[in-house]
Amino acid sequence: MRLDKKIAIVTGGAQGIGREYCLRFAAEGAIVVVADLRTEQATAVVGEIESAGGTAIPVNVDVSDETSADRMVQVAVKA
Repeated sequence: MRLDKKIAIVTGGAQGIGREYCLRFAAEGAIVVVADLRTEQATAVVGEIESAGGTAIPVNVDVSDETSADRMVQVAVKA
């Protein structure tokens, strides 16, 4: 696995291309931070990743808000 034990932060990870990136990074062994305004959908993507044996964390984030983006990074650092 090329990304084993690496952290991947994917903003907009709850749907579309972002979701696909989340799934691919997880398949390559990364711990994925699924960051999106859509918490429920981000949690569903985390469920997909975990069902496939991967590790992921949902984070509600508004990347246009510095405080929200900082919190997202702190979650990733703790992971």
